[in-house]
Amino acid sequence: TSTHLGGLKESLRSPGSPWPAELIVLGPGGSARQEVLRKIQELSDSVHRDPFMVADLDMLASRHATFRQALPRVWPFYAVKCNSSPWVLRVLAALGTGFDCASQVELEQVLSLGVAPSRIIFANPCKASAHIQYAARRGVKLLTFDSEEELTKVAKHHPEARLVLRILAEDSKSRFPLNTKFGASLEACGHLLTRARDLGLAVVGVSFHVGSDAQAIADCRRVFEMGCGAGHHMSLLDLRGGFPGVFEEMASVINAALAQDFPEDTGVEVIAEPGRFYMASVCTAAVNIIGKKAVLGPGGHRRLLYYLNEGQYGSFRIFLREPTPRTPIVVKEFLSEPHLFPCTLYGPTCDAFDRLSLEEVWLPELDVGDWLIFPSVGAYTCSMSSTFNGFPPAYVCYATVRQLRSLLEMAP
Repeated sequence: TSTHLGGLKESLRSPGSPWPAELIVLGPGGSARQEVLRKIQELSDSVHRDPFMVADLDMLASRHATFRQALPRVWPFYAVKCNSSPWVLRVLAALGTGFDCASQVELEQVLSLGVAPSRIIFANPCKASAHIQYAARRGVKLLTFDSEEELTKVAKHHPEARLVLRILAEDSKSRFPLNTKFGASLEACGHLLTRARDLGLAVVGVSFHVGSDAQAIADCRRVFEMGCGAGHHMSLLDLRGGFPGVFEEMASVINAALAQDFPEDTGVEVIAEPGRFYMASVCTAAVNIIGKKAVLGPGGHRRLLYYLNEGQYGSFRIFLREPTPRTPIVVKEFLSEPHLFPCTLYGPTCDAFDRLSLEEVWLPELDVGDWLIFPSVGAYTCSMSSTFNGFPPAYVCYATVRQLRSLLEMAP
């Protein structure tokens, strides 16, 4: 595996931060959750109780192993947009994954690790011309498209590209449906494939958002036949991301569909672009209650408003897109089973819309200074954060066992 770690002692902290610059190497029997609780105890003795996350890099490696076992024919190209932390990218580079990039900055991030251009797909169907030119200069040849206008740009700026046609697929089961923005209809594919040929461009494959049923793979078979009829050598199927529901069940459906429509003897290479599946369970966040207000709701029932030092403008913006609110784990001991109240969780900014969900959650009565833990917040949290109103997002520290650290140290 070709990757340059740039030194394991590289500092990922801001000047003056009290956090360690190195990876936290967990001892025998240690866990990321224990590290979260240890850090909470440490910060509870200080007036500075800033929000933080602990990223379990071993969980990331475990998710990679699970993906490969469940989908042995499918090689993952990790979606960088999901979480672009240098340590996350380094671990995945060392494990040999490919990478799905959507911009020049993401290309630069991955290429700076020493990842070969052949392990990258520039998977944004609508790219700036300057970004296409950068990909051409750096030898990144695998690009997606879904329109004639995109073909014109590629023909001008990257004629040696190997193109992947993104098609529309039914994606109502996907966490984030994308069909309103991207994808070519089956009716348009024949024209696009012919137009690519006339422009001297090579189309090598088809992609779709996997948040759909197996019919999409059968549709790709039809587009492969269209491509071959137009003179293209079709050799790549890209399932993209958006794995919904129970992963093992979806993997079984995908494997059966591949066996039927793209059996192994066809020689078709199959890739996917998972993001959330890899990252969701990797990070655990700890936030502090910095304010509290009790109000009377309809019928005189008591409601509680908790103001946290992290919110949707920080690491929790993605929460507002989720169908059900996140109920955090309370880090506090009670002498008996506490009474629960309907609670609204607000972030720290002055924006009244800075709340963690539109619905209330049920929590016991807590005090200013108490801590809440949110597990499984590794996907689309850090990468969507901002410093609105002067509040920095949660700091992230990275934990690993000694074996994974050894893998990183040995990577060339």
